[in-house]
Amino acid sequence: MTEKHPVSALEELTSWGWSDLEPYFTALEKQPPGEADVADWLLRWTQVSEMADEIYNRLYVSTTVNTADKDAQKRFENFMGEIFPNWQTAEQRVKEKFLASGMQVAGFEIPLRSMRSEAALFRETNLPLFVKEEKLNIEHDKLMGAQTVQWQGKEKTARQMEVVLRVNDRKTRRQGWELLAQRQLADREAINNQWVEYMALRQEIAANADMPDYRAFRWRKLNRFEYTPEDCLAFHRAIEEAVVPVVDRMVERRKKALGIDRLRYYDLFVDLSGKPPLKPFHSVRELTDKASAIFHNVHPQFGAYFDTMKREGLLDLYNRKNKAAGGYCADFAFFKKPFIFANAVGVHEDVQVLLHEGGHSFHAFESFRLPYVQQRGSYVPMEFAEVASMGMEYLTSPYLDEESGGYYSAADAARAKVDHIETDLRFWLFMAVVDAFQHWVYAHPFEGADPTRCDEKWAELEKRFRPFMDWNGYEEVMKTGWQRKDHIHVAPFYYVEYGLALLGAVQVWRNAIADQQRAVEQYRSALALGATVGLSDLFKAAGAMLAFDVHTLRAGAALMEKVILELEEKINSA
Repeated sequence: MTEKHPVSALEELTSWGWSDLEPYFTALEKQPPGEADVADWLLRWTQVSEMADEIYNRLYVSTTVNTADKDAQKRFENFMGEIFPNWQTAEQRVKEKFLASGMQVAGFEIPLRSMRSEAALFRETNLPLFVKEEKLNIEHDKLMGAQTVQWQGKEKTARQMEVVLRVNDRKTRRQGWELLAQRQLADREAINNQWVEYMALRQEIAANADMPDYRAFRWRKLNRFEYTPEDCLAFHRAIEEAVVPVVDRMVERRKKALGIDRLRYYDLFVDLSGKPPLKPFHSVRELTDKASAIFHNVHPQFGAYFDTMKREGLLDLYNRKNKAAGGYCADFAFFKKPFIFANAVGVHEDVQVLLHEGGHSFHAFESFRLPYVQQRGSYVPMEFAEVASMGMEYLTSPYLDEESGGYYSAADAARAKVDHIETDLRFWLFMAVVDAFQHWVYAHPFEGADPTRCDEKWAELEKRFRPFMDWNGYEEVMKTGWQRKDHIHVAPFYYVEYGLALLGAVQVWRNAIADQQRAVEQYRSALALGATVGLSDLFKAAGAMLAFDVHTLRAGAALMEKVILELEEKINSA
């Protein structure tokens, strides 16, 4: 055997080229699992897959923490050009060896199903196209990360301008939002040009894989075995029937509280109490210290996991110029540690993002205990991975107050909970817009590749799912909403997961209202299963049900509305 000894230092690993990884794959091919101890063979495959995956994730992270770092971009592009195609081809050959062996391994039934699907979908001709897609993603991140405005004498990022949407003065909210909207519209042509590239690339990928369209390709790529595109369309209809009326009632209360006749986008986020916006923290240390206390309250092990991430520099939480948008949790699989990326600016949403990504990180820590990489990581259904994150948002809700070590007084904690639940109810509507848009785009690729038709379709879906929004005078801002949703561009079809997971998380929350400790234990047990059972069974293990129907949605939305009304009564009587 010619492969090197396993690396012991991060600096060594991230400097590796294909020549360092190739011997591991060659050894696996030379001694297929039928001729070796299958457990040992899978552990060796796990080791090299973890190393390659960690190199990819480390280099990708470096491009997002500073989108202007040309060296980081070059290193990532070199990885995608040199290592990625060879890695994927070698993975495919090893995968085929394992499948051909017919070996059966306990706890491997679900990963085996995914591996068979991936092997059937693999085409070497698509590897350079995936590289091009990654490069386009980086260009999109750079474009969005560079969007700043001058506000009150200071340069502000798009994320920092969201603070303005929470101030009580409506004129200030409007001015700030309009300024940002105009800046974002300035990139309209550039984003349209990127979109045309994305669409052509993705149609070619689907054709190479002998799939009828990109939606069919992506469904297989995402290993969606337990539901169909038609189930998603049914979910959209259920949201329209069960959730839109609840949000309509919330909107009427909002308009009455604000003394307005028409609800504008910049009216969605301001607190109805008339009190100043919530200020949960003033520094990164305060943000993380209080999050640690909250996680320890949910479960001591979760607190210990988070403290490890704090101690080892695995958190990058504050917003700044030339930082990619959004938030994520990346798994560093070889060293068995997750990394959280966020864009905090000092609003309550930042707390929710950290709690959310914390759930992802705990999922990683719990599943890292499983021996084989195919039992965790990318093989875990994303629909359940988002239950891990969204469920944590609700399991932490009893501990937001200062008495529990959290961020707020009792009264402000109630305000924060209302903000969270109301935002989630509205999210279902936005999720339906995003997901329905993508179904239309890839089912009608000729029209979907035309940015003008995309604008028209987005406007149609806005009116269907958010009829209460008044866009009069802001039509161009409204119809280009699809340009500002990163998932549509860099992670196609990865959005319905959030809607399905929110329904699962609300069921976990329902259980926690009845018995917090039992709900937490069920949740943690489900995280530890990784990808050893299927999607429906993961939901069941967490005490929930994978659902698309009106009845389940209506029950969840009713619970959320009930709690909002109870909290508002408490806030008003304080």
